[in-house]
Amino acid sequence: MDFELSSEHQMLRDMTYRFAKDKFPPLSEECDREEKYTRDLVTEAAALGLVGAWIPEEYGGAGMGSLGNALITEQISRVDMGIGHNIWAASFGCEAILHFGSEEQKKTYLTRVCNGEWISAGAFTEPNAGTDVAGYRTRAVKDGNDYVINGNKTFITNASNSDFLVTQCITNPEAKRHDQFSLIIIPTKTQGVTTNHLTGKMGLRSSDTSEVVLEDVRVPQSNLVGKEGNGFRQLMDLFDTTRVWIAGQCLGLSEACLEESIKYVKERTVFGKPLGSFQISQLKLTEMAVAIEALRGLVYKAGWLVDQGRPDYSLSAMAKYFGGKTAVSCANYAVELHGGYGYFEEYKVQKWYRDAKILELYEGTKEAEILTLGRHLQRD
Repeated sequence: MDFELSSEHQMLRDMTYRFAKDKFPPLSEECDREEKYTRDLVTEAAALGLVGAWIPEEYGGAGMGSLGNALITEQISRVDMGIGHNIWAASFGCEAILHFGSEEQKKTYLTRVCNGEWISAGAFTEPNAGTDVAGYRTRAVKDGNDYVINGNKTFITNASNSDFLVTQCITNPEAKRHDQFSLIIIPTKTQGVTTNHLTGKMGLRSSDTSEVVLEDVRVPQSNLVGKEGNGFRQLMDLFDTTRVWIAGQCLGLSEACLEESIKYVKERTVFGKPLGSFQISQLKLTEMAVAIEALRGLVYKAGWLVDQGRPDYSLSAMAKYFGGKTAVSCANYAVELHGGYGYFEEYKVQKWYRDAKILELYEGTKEAEILTLGRHLQRD
């Protein structure tokens, strides 16, 4: 059993971290305060092969697979999870195109995302349907050779900066519940598409989160991804893929919290002694370190199995569930170890604390992961 990353993956990891350390810090505070999206950095990252790195080379990607992309999300999240989110999520929604789209769709959309020309968005969540993905209400009705689409989406990553939306729609309302849905590509410049950037988020503030209104939006039926009626299953496949990368975000943020905490407790003096000399400080550092190493094993194994053609989606769910818990716990410990200073903007741990909570919410809440794993564990 070999636990070493390949030399290629090691180079990708190190190059990604160097890029993030060089480019993110000068922008971090401003982007967080002003909720500013970093389109230029996405373009720079694309030139290095960091956007859509999981996409095969024949469609413009770096061909680094699921593990490679998890390493990218880990390393950029060690520096700034919000800015980093703009880079790895610039290809969000393309997972469905790669797995189920036509050859023409792959060449049209994937290549332009990987080279930084376009940004994609997955338009799934609706005002009254989040975790309950079968509760979506956006409708796509056939009219000649087109679909006419009406509906509302919310909490959509990248929407106001995207060039196209991979959108979950009801196409077969009379079918069984899970057979009603289809994924359809909607260019955001299409007449009838309106996006509204949402402000006031607690964390991940440099990432674009938007509402989308679709009013009599007309697109050709050739924009259907895969077969009509397969949208629900396609979406579940997409989330099973991306949860590994979200877990990579969890890992990177947790590592940053530990690294900064170790540095601080060595420098901070309390009662004439270094803060790190006290047992309670050592306990918190130890619990952070143990959880991080356990999470690393889950993330890397889940990603590696996908690349071996043997995906274990229960393991991906475990990585996402445990990753969210670990990130929130590590961020909490980091603030506690910094004491009152950790509550002020001058110290990065307060931002990481705010960023961490979303990791238990998006791409499947921790409660949804519990239900998924609970059912899986009881199968005969």
